[in-house]
Amino acid sequence: MYAKFFGLSQTPFSIAPDPRYLYMSERHRDALAHLLWGVGAGGGFVLLSGDIGAGKTTVCRCFLEQLPPQCTVAYIFNPSLTVDELLQTVCQEFGVALPEAPQTPGSTKGMVDALNTFLLQEHAAGRSCVLIIDEAQSLSAPVLEQLRLLTNLETAERKLLQIILIGQPELRDILARPELEQLSQRVVAQFHLEALSPAETHQYVQHRLSVAGWQGPSPFEPRALARIQQLTKGVPRRINLLCDRALLGLMRWASRPSIATWSTKRRWRCLHARVLPRHRKRLGWGVLGCSGAWVLAC
Repeated sequence: MYAKFFGLSQTPFSIAPDPRYLYMSERHRDALAHLLWGVGAGGGFVLLSGDIGAGKTTVCRCFLEQLPPQCTVAYIFNPSLTVDELLQTVCQEFGVALPEAPQTPGSTKGMVDALNTFLLQEHAAGRSCVLIIDEAQSLSAPVLEQLRLLTNLETAERKLLQIILIGQPELRDILARPELEQLSQRVVAQFHLEALSPAETHQYVQHRLSVAGWQGPSPFEPRALARIQQLTKGVPRRINLLCDRALLGLMRWASRPSIATWSTKRRWRCLHARVLPRHRKRLGWGVLGCSGAWVLAC
């Protein structure tokens, strides 16, 4: 809505996981490095955890863009599945033809055999297979056990399937349970993606504005950026929501009839001078003051 008003190519603070907007803080670089290293680890599990909105999915999208061409990838983003549904989904994502003969109730042998044949063919062709499961904290214990069994598919030299689990912090607690010890022992790499520091929040905001084509000084003063850090706790998705509402409020303020008659230079100067970090409690969040206009940040 406000992109054209500010001369931007697109909205800079969308919550869509667009890799072009990925701000590579040190911890994001470490997270990406762990994923890339895990692909070459020869099988097993790689774990990426982080709070809601920390940027896990965006890091994963960037990871997918950097995978070597000899990797075949299956991506599951709705893991609330039974064991049978999981195997069917894995086969479908890899393009494996499911057995035509009806399965014995409770038996997964046909699907596992078909998947094993596919993985062996990929290995013989010099390709490696990677299964990525997002929101993995929703996986049930039986499904996690089935995933562990899939990592038993191997040749004499290496395992045939690399599994990457991406989820919220409770995923680590789930894998620490005694009944899942066999699976946790197969985790070859893990990384927890934490929130941004105050300095990184400042850089993150500037980075997204620059990618969207912002020209000139930042619309957010240092005091406003400090308030953004305080309200969002450095969580990127929250930062996006707050900054998006703030810029929308700026546009509405600058479009008021009493201000629209000002010269462009005067309005521009006032826009940069009056983004002040005011705060009022509302709906558990706060607001940023923009020349007397309150912008709700949900």
